[in-house]
Amino acid sequence: MDSERNNRLGEFLRARRTQLQPEQVGLAAEGRRRVPGLRRDEVARLAGLSLGYYARLEQGRELRPTHQTLESLTRALQLNGDAVVMLYRLARPTSQRRRPARVERVRVDVLALLNDWTVAPAYILGWSLDVLVRNPLAAALHSRFVFGDNLLRMVFLDPVGAEFFCDWSITARAAVQELRRVVDQAPGDRRVRELVGELSIASSDFRRLWAGPVPRGAIPYGSHFFQPDVGELRLRTEVFPIVSSPGQQLIAQPAAPGSRSAEALALLGTLIIQS
Repeated sequence: MDSERNNRLGEFLRARRTQLQPEQVGLAAEGRRRVPGLRRDEVARLAGLSLGYYARLEQGRELRPTHQTLESLTRALQLNGDAVVMLYRLARPTSQRRRPARVERVRVDVLALLNDWTVAPAYILGWSLDVLVRNPLAAALHSRFVFGDNLLRMVFLDPVGAEFFCDWSITARAAVQELRRVVDQAPGDRRVRELVGELSIASSDFRRLWAGPVPRGAIPYGSHFFQPDVGELRLRTEVFPIVSSPGQQLIAQPAAPGSRSAEALALLGTLIIQS
């Protein structure tokens, strides 16, 4: 399975480099070229990678590309939009495969309650802000995310995040505030330390907010979202602590009754049934 996935990654990388001409990336086109587009060594140089490492990526022999590697390839190959999403889906970088040291389970009665929310997206956040489970509407709403396993990764690391969270800066500050609360409650927890370390390395926006002043008062999450199948949505975010499972929260995001966003959610629900 890994071999098949990374062969597809290699095919994607080869296809993208053949579409770029040297002059598009600031390189001199010296004489007649044996291959269309860029050579492997040129992509490696532009991305700050060794030729051997980049060759292993194209050959499907490198199974653990990091976020930094993918960001470098995004810049070198001038990827944007759906091409960035495809790169991350094919690569599935290291952090996506990590598993929390502490396994959290959602109680059966809580899961039943979650699935009772049929007109609003709803999901369960774990104690370290992992997304443990979604109802079908939330799964459809978040379907384009590559790093949908954790709220902070969705905001700061996922290439879809900036498009999905229309009021991204508000959501980012709220997410950092929530992570500060988690760190205060479990300052020595390895899982939380690893999450903070990963975000600090991979996201300059996170580093800036994490190192900045601590705001006073609660910061509400943003309410403006974009889902390409149904367009823009205005949703209220309601947070319900789950008393029977300390640390877990049920997040529900209803739309105002009769609003255009309520109609969009209804349409999204019909798309789930059709698929």
